Amino acid sequence: MNNPDTVFADAHVLTDLFPESRSNEFFDALFGDPAEGAYDIRLRYGSYTPENGVLTFFFDLHQRPGKCLACNLTSGLPEVFSRHPVINVKGLVAGVEQLLNAHCAGWSLDRTQQEERTRFCIPLMLRLEDK
Repeated sequence: MNNPDTVFADAHVLTDLFPESRSNEFFDALFGDPAEGAYDIRLRYGSYTPENGVLTFFFDLHQRPGKCLACNLTSGLPEVFSRHPVINVKGLVAGVEQLLNAHCAGWSLDRTQQEERTRFCIPLMLRLEDK
């Protein structure tokens, strides 16, 4: 398996996996207008723990100017992200598998967390196995 710390150190790899345009596509699908979205979604690498094979990413939700991020978050947002075809977690996981030459035995999205006043995140955990 390729070293996740090395592979995901390059920000371009993360934007290739989850392009910045995906935020507007998501809100266009939800509301019919990308301008209705309260936040921009970016993928951030967290860490890899070889002992248990857990690779962690974060979907960072950055508040858009003039919008209220806290007012637009619900406890159900991870469930929406897990199924929404524009977010496409399954496609993102497949891209990670290819980059790392590894197999993902399962993934999950954890609860939405507030990290700053204008930034929330949704942890994405992948359980990896060597191919």
